[in-house]
Amino acid sequence: MTGVWLAHRILVAFFLAWIVATIVFLALHMVPGDPAELLLSTGGVSPDPAAVAELREKLGLDQPVLLQYGGFLAGLMRGDFGNSLVDDYPVLHEIGLRLPRTLELILAGTLLAIAIGMPAGVYAALHRGGRFDRAASWITALLLAIPVFVVGTLLVLLFAQTLKIMPAGGFVPLTQDPAQHFKLLALPAVAIAKGLAAVLFRMTRAAMLDALANDYVRTARAKGLAPTRVLVVHVLRNALNPVVTVLGLQMGALLGGTVLVEYVFNWPGLSTPLLRAVEARDYPMVVGIVLTISVLFLLINLVVELLHAALDPRIGAR
Repeated sequence: MTGVWLAHRILVAFFLAWIVATIVFLALHMVPGDPAELLLSTGGVSPDPAAVAELREKLGLDQPVLLQYGGFLAGLMRGDFGNSLVDDYPVLHEIGLRLPRTLELILAGTLLAIAIGMPAGVYAALHRGGRFDRAASWITALLLAIPVFVVGTLLVLLFAQTLKIMPAGGFVPLTQDPAQHFKLLALPAVAIAKGLAAVLFRMTRAAMLDALANDYVRTARAKGLAPTRVLVVHVLRNALNPVVTVLGLQMGALLGGTVLVEYVFNWPGLSTPLLRAVEARDYPMVVGIVLTISVLFLLINLVVELLHAALDPRIGAR
């Protein structure tokens, strides 16, 4: 892996982050409606035009779009997303409070999916056409067909309402009660893991079957290498590249796909303030959360490319 290649990938990530920030800013300002008017409207009664004009001036919404855009970029360079238009609370503080909870949920679901999906995919590929392979293929097809909010509701109904062995939802800080924290984390993590585990199973199985059919595997076996060495060194390493790619894409998708899970289990992540901000046309909050999710997605893609370069040194040497 060369320094030039790494620097190029980092510059590309920064450029894409700027593109995303610009698109989000322009998209929000192209939506019809006046945020100041929405903030002052109560009970469907139109607010006083003078009050609307005063609030627009206070929020800087009376300035030209280009001037607002310049101030927006300057704030981003300082690490300042501004204050919420609804409660005048710093956007960065809200993101800093809720982002770790969303990331914890995604990480827990991802680790669970990896622990289940990848070993099952390897085993199914090594026993192609067997009972486990056929049963697992049917189960994963079923899991992919069921929406995540249905799975979440069924988990609550079974484990919380019927068996009464798990809490239905909520959140307790880890420092306050670790046992209760992990109990509250378990069901939403399972709901997130169900789709990812199915995808990882299918991708791992397909990549393993493709690697097992290559000539270098037959050559390694003909040389008398131990089956375990052939599997780990020659098959798994070459099969991991496409699996890592899919895992990175799926983790990026989970950043924006945990909304329903957090809603079903009342997990206080980024989804609640994002939905509230979109409804209230809270520009700074929407931009801050969307940009944070986008940057994390770009970071995940960068990590995936670094893993590719580690698994295949030819990539980083190009």
